[in-house]
Amino acid sequence: MTGGEARTLELIERVRSKPLRFRDERVTMAHGAGGKATQSLVEGLLAPAFGMTELADAAVLEGLALTTDSFVVKPIRFPGGSIGELAVNGTVNDLAVAGARPLALTLSLVLEEGLAADELRAEVAAIARAADAADVRVVAGDTKVVERGRCDSMYICTTGLGRVDPRARLSPAALRPGDRILVSGPIGEHGIAIMLARGQFELAAGIESDTRSLWSPVDALLEAAGPSMRCIRDATRGGLASVLNELARASGVAIVVRESKVPVHPTVLGACEILGIDPMYVASEGRLVAFVAPEAADEALAALAASPGCEGAAEIGVVKTDPAGLVLVETAFGGRRVMDMLVGDPLPRIC
Repeated sequence: MTGGEARTLELIERVRSKPLRFRDERVTMAHGAGGKATQSLVEGLLAPAFGMTELADAAVLEGLALTTDSFVVKPIRFPGGSIGELAVNGTVNDLAVAGARPLALTLSLVLEEGLAADELRAEVAAIARAADAADVRVVAGDTKVVERGRCDSMYICTTGLGRVDPRARLSPAALRPGDRILVSGPIGEHGIAIMLARGQFELAAGIESDTRSLWSPVDALLEAAGPSMRCIRDATRGGLASVLNELARASGVAIVVRESKVPVHPTVLGACEILGIDPMYVASEGRLVAFVAPEAADEALAALAASPGCEGAAEIGVVKTDPAGLVLVETAFGGRRVMDMLVGDPLPRIC
């Protein structure tokens, strides 16, 4: 590394280490995109207001994990899934990556006046099928109807409850230099499927959403690596890049990703090139990122790849000491670049 590169990284590291503040005068779509604006909203406003010191997909309370989520995807049906299926899988996955076996969820439906009854029935059936596949019960709920034009067909809000697995000792603070980084399969399929389903781009591609329950692969990882599993997250809003940045910042370590090792479906890669976006920032809804101690990495990867839907699992990088709080990408051309948080809102609502 040259002296200039070292000084640049030191400057970025110093800026990134400062506490975030919410200074915007208006809420924008970028605040829901999973990038820098979302981070400033959560860390600069919400977390301090409620006394939250550790941010995660689910809160752990006396052996139970609790999570909540909202789903506003448009269109509500897309290749490979629908908003109902997405709501169930997204909720149980937040529990799963916290090391908790999903038990139950509550469901609140916000319906637009004029929604066709057949569409409502179809989504209720999709929710029931997804819940059955994830082995989770819908135990309570609520329904509201808003005036025509006040929502896009329907919004779904959920709360999920799970029981923490005794094998799980997962925390961003557990990351250590030398830890290996695993991903459960090709990234970005959900986001691209949604973008193409909206019909705003004159592109045709056989891409389907990757939405699925992640408890089975998490269970396999815990069985294979147990206490050697450091942390698991699902790569949703903001994609793989946002997850890695959040963990690097929370744990105070550096993360190095080998670009050539990150699995991306050729069609997703082609669509991203045409649209001018980086697949690292495109959402998945059935992919996890796992950090594991080096001595257990091979066994964990084998267990992950043997799980249904995770046949494309790969080791994509390693945890380092410096530059603390940053994510670096080793490019296919032998160089290195900083992979920062997503800026703005380049993608449609996808979850």
